[in-house]
Amino acid sequence: MSNAEQLAKIKNAPGFIAALDQSGGSTPKALGLYGVTEDAWSNDEEMYTVVHQMRTRIMTSPAFTGERILGAILFENTMDREVEGQSTASYLWNVKNVVPFLKVDKGLADVVDGAQVMKPMPDLDALLQKAVAAGIFGTKMRSVIKEANPAGIKAVVDQQFEVGRQIVAAGLVPIIEPEVDIHCPDKEGAEEILHAAIMDQLNSLGDDEVVMLKLTLPEKDNLYADCIAHPNVARVVALSGGYSRDEANERLSRQNGMVASFSRALAEGLSAQQCDDEFNATLDASIAAIAAASAT
Repeated sequence: MSNAEQLAKIKNAPGFIAALDQSGGSTPKALGLYGVTEDAWSNDEEMYTVVHQMRTRIMTSPAFTGERILGAILFENTMDREVEGQSTASYLWNVKNVVPFLKVDKGLADVVDGAQVMKPMPDLDALLQKAVAAGIFGTKMRSVIKEANPAGIKAVVDQQFEVGRQIVAAGLVPIIEPEVDIHCPDKEGAEEILHAAIMDQLNSLGDDEVVMLKLTLPEKDNLYADCIAHPNVARVVALSGGYSRDEANERLSRQNGMVASFSRALAEGLSAQQCDDEFNATLDASIAAIAAASAT
């Protein structure tokens, strides 16, 4: 598995990143949208088996290939399992030519200064070693900004880049995700503060420290153009953040050089009850629309 080949794909290839990393509390909701109700499992392990079946159906679909999908974000339980007889990360890269990423955060802390930093990650070094051994290329971790509060935004960005440097040192490429809540009262103001804080941190990185950014679709088009052009940034991806797929795609199409990393919007319309032809056709249409919006 060539890291250089994967990095070149992430930097230059068309397409988008599929987020298949809902975990914990958001899993029953994701399964519910897929048409699987909570009586289908009796404990977490059974729930994760059901979710792995859904994700396997997506990953093995003929619609899901590296031609339109750059990478896929997994959570640890998915990384630990197999798809068609090989590890998930190996299947993604070697069969589908899709670059594997791992969600590494442990969820959000309580709101302080209008923002939620990440909960502590005491076992991160061990998880990063495990990810490298499993053939994972990069990571993803999420914080949330709810207000245009400079102190809260600085805390989020400082933590993201501090942990990001730890991830780079382990040999992985971190996706830094300081999400701005789409219901933030002064969303545009929060994004201006965030943009400045991100640029300060990017400019402090060493030449060989490569990161990615995952950002809410901004109110001001092309706000993040200088992040996209920054030499330390491999790619800037967008989260759908609660917008419908159509609105997310429309907003994304106005951001030059930004590509999608959608989860709920990717799986919209998919159902356990669909026959394979219907499932694959629905997924193909989703992927086509998101890839087209990512191409601008």
